[in-house]
Amino acid sequence: MKNLTLTTAALALMASGAMAQDLRIALQSDADILDPDQSRTFVGRIIYTALCDKLVDITPDLEIIPQLATAWTVAEDGMSIDMTVREDVVFHDGTAFNAQAVADNITRSQTMDGSMRKSELASIASVDVTGDYTLTLNLTGPDATVIAQLADRAGMMVSPTAAAAMGDDFGLAPVCSGPFAFEERVAQDKIVLKKFADYWNADKIHFDSVTYLPIPDTTVRLANLQSGDIHILERLAPTDLAQVNADDSINVLSAVSMGYQGITFNVGNGEQADNPFGTDPRLRQAFSYAIDRDAINQVVFEGAFAAGNQPFPPTSPWYDADYPVEGRDVEKAKALLAEAGYPDGIDLVVQVPNTTIPLQLMQVIQSMTAEAGINIEIVSKEFATLLSDQTAGDYQASQIGWSGRVDPDGNIHQFVTTDGGINDAGYSNATVDDALNAARTQADVASRKAQYDAARDVLINDAPLVYLYHESWITALDANIEGYTAYPDGMIRLEGVTLSE
Repeated sequence: MKNLTLTTAALALMASGAMAQDLRIALQSDADILDPDQSRTFVGRIIYTALCDKLVDITPDLEIIPQLATAWTVAEDGMSIDMTVREDVVFHDGTAFNAQAVADNITRSQTMDGSMRKSELASIASVDVTGDYTLTLNLTGPDATVIAQLADRAGMMVSPTAAAAMGDDFGLAPVCSGPFAFEERVAQDKIVLKKFADYWNADKIHFDSVTYLPIPDTTVRLANLQSGDIHILERLAPTDLAQVNADDSINVLSAVSMGYQGITFNVGNGEQADNPFGTDPRLRQAFSYAIDRDAINQVVFEGAFAAGNQPFPPTSPWYDADYPVEGRDVEKAKALLAEAGYPDGIDLVVQVPNTTIPLQLMQVIQSMTAEAGINIEIVSKEFATLLSDQTAGDYQASQIGWSGRVDPDGNIHQFVTTDGGINDAGYSNATVDDALNAARTQADVASRKAQYDAARDVLINDAPLVYLYHESWITALDANIEGYTAYPDGMIRLEGVTLSE
């Protein structure tokens, strides 16, 4: 009888272990620091989707919906927002989530050194905690973007207790209130999160852990999915679509991105801005004319993406139709180089992420611009390093994109306004500042669009950013994954997702 009992116990333990599920997700690159106030990588946002709940979220149709905030009302004069938050939430360290925690988070985002969220929340003058779970955001002026900002990093809530105790080290072991809690990180290898038992929506979470694996090479990422070593592959290469569609063990879902990919030029960010491309917009215009955006889409992306020349895709209501995507004009590019004093050509150093598709993209661009006399030297960098160098101004030009935001302000304001939170170009123009700041105050769509168009009138010539294309988020999944929905923001949301084995 004793032996039978031991055997039964062993079988029970084995069964319990078999039931424990670790979802493995392959990322295109490694995340930067895991602190919502300081980070800026796309893959970091994917991890936050499981780690850090936000005040509000979006639907696949880009509607803003409650998450930690349950209701909000904008005052008739637009000068304040009353908000109610959930009462059944705790942070991963046991700290209670309440209205005061929201106020503390906003203060941290606005004041901490190195915060990237300052410009996103600049219109919040103060926060009044009016009850345990109610608060009022007092604004410096009407701001149509505030709630949309809270649907992303600016709205991610971290434990005030942990943030105060850990200081600058918070990103090494972040403490939030999402469905999964931080477990461990091995740089360039993995980030592991464990299911948080006290999550307010725990019934919708069906995995015991989730492991994120940075795998820059698209071929290797796909091979890992085909072998069963991973379950979800974010950003499948368009060139692999035909192969994957023929594989019954893999499903593919996609959503059109709200963002863009392009080239950021250093025009005023430190000493390296003092280069010909940084000081003369004619050279940046020549660069743009030397590129065939439609050919890039066909050659690199199998026609799966859309050519672009603005922060909004041509299908967006915010797109300025007065400036359609220009065709390639090598002679125009050469004429601009000559006008700027470089009839025999000029060199340009472009940093690029060390992942497959960006490198292929830049090699095609390198070939195109060479025909106009712009000789590109490609410098490949690990993505977090590229971002760090870009922030510090340690670059001439950088191939980088933006995943997009539900409100148009999120695609442009912080990149080109003076002292904008992600203005790595160091660009400054008073006309652009006035237009984009005014756009934030307009509730009427037509009035807002007029301001974005006014900014485009200047930016199309100054060209601190040269836009290239708008991608689709193509996600490949193990066929046993069920309940997954593709979103236009490219995030991997795990509520209701299951894996049958």
